[in-house]
Amino acid sequence: MLKARSSVGRAPARHAGGQGFESPRAYHLVMREAQVLRETRETKIKLYINVDGTGEYKIDTPIGFLTHMLESFAKHGRFDLRVEAQGDVHVSHHHTVEDCGIVLGQAFAEALGSKKGIRRYGDSIVPMDEALVMSAIDFSGRGLFFYEDKNLRGKITDFDFELIWEFFKGFALESKSTLHIRVIEGKILHHVAEACFKSFALTLREAVSFVGGDIPSTKGTL
Repeated sequence: MLKARSSVGRAPARHAGGQGFESPRAYHLVMREAQVLRETRETKIKLYINVDGTGEYKIDTPIGFLTHMLESFAKHGRFDLRVEAQGDVHVSHHHTVEDCGIVLGQAFAEALGSKKGIRRYGDSIVPMDEALVMSAIDFSGRGLFFYEDKNLRGKITDFDFELIWEFFKGFALESKSTLHIRVIEGKILHHVAEACFKSFALTLREAVSFVGGDIPSTKGTL
């Protein structure tokens, strides 16, 4: 079996003044960025993230609904995001969707580094018409994913709704975060999926925000 080949690189930190991370203010001035390349026999995905962006994005995937969700994620989380994805969509959308989640998780893990100064926890509840979704995250260093809905199944055009679970699971495991997503209400699958991605974006935005200069754990590491 061919193993996935991943290349993760952190863009050089840009400081507006001072040396290192001696003070919370100096840490706040670091631009948190990462670039990831993942290639397997099934997919090839290039991704760039700027956690401290403004919501600019350029997304190119062979799956229209996935492209739409990633654009929404970047816009509402105010993350600068570039994604170029190729995959064996003639077989299934599964591999491409899952690997995009994996790569996004790797990029966040790299961009956040030691997680020094971040809030660590985030949560949000997002309505979209009849849909209502709650999400919560802990950048705990432990990759876990929990999902619950009202037995929703089906397709959004040609996109299998259940694949959003694979995306979020891939993110949680690779970013080493504990992620909960619960669909409280919802019938129209498009609305539910979009509410999931928007809630996820707002939850991440809160969790990665700066609140101090230390690592948010009594252990001293995450």
